[in-house]
Amino acid sequence: MATLTSVEQRVFNVEGFNVVVRHRYTRRNARADMKNITQYQYSRMAKNDYTVNQWKRQHFQPAYSGFTVDVVDAHGNVCNGNTKLGNVRDTFLD
Repeated sequence: MATLTSVEQRVFNVEGFNVVVRHRYTRRNARADMKNITQYQYSRMAKNDYTVNQWKRQHFQPAYSGFTVDVVDAHGNVCNGNTKLGNVRDTFLD
């Protein structure tokens, strides 16, 4: 089992963008040192034409049902659900 920080880091390493994990109902940041969290299971990034909402539904929510997640670009902005993952990743290349 992993800590929440290691899950966020693994998402960045695999997907190429930052995330902020929050408690599902309060929307408050989850504690970074929270333990016994399932590690992010994917080893290949989602397609660039996926939207942020598609990624959340298909990659994040099935494993982390007690949490919600914000996808964050390189400038620290929370990305809209209709934003393509390729556009989010491109912000890290600037």
